[in-house]
Amino acid sequence: MKKIILSAAVIFGSLSIYATTILPSEEVKTEVAAQSEYTEISVETVPAAVKTALETAYPGAKLVKAFVNDKKEYKLEIAVKDQKATVYSDVNGNWLKI
Repeated sequence: MKKIILSAAVIFGSLSIYATTILPSEEVKTEVAAQSEYTEISVETVPAAVKTALETAYPGAKLVKAFVNDKKEYKLEIAVKDQKATVYSDVNGNWLKI
């Protein structure tokens, strides 16, 4: 009888080890993309190479706003007819994929 009770206690104890619930961790992972800040500039100060590239790639587009960052990358807000878009260029007029 002792062996049966002892065996039952061991089996019950080993089964209860796996019966614990796993609590979700409170840890929250946050990813922050490094972005360089753009500062607004006047449309007239945009380099000629960027303006030429804009006229070539988007004929009839109107440059609404222009921004520049520390790397001399330009963020251009343009309007073509009734559509608006934002394009990015470097100082030489090469288009950037951002």
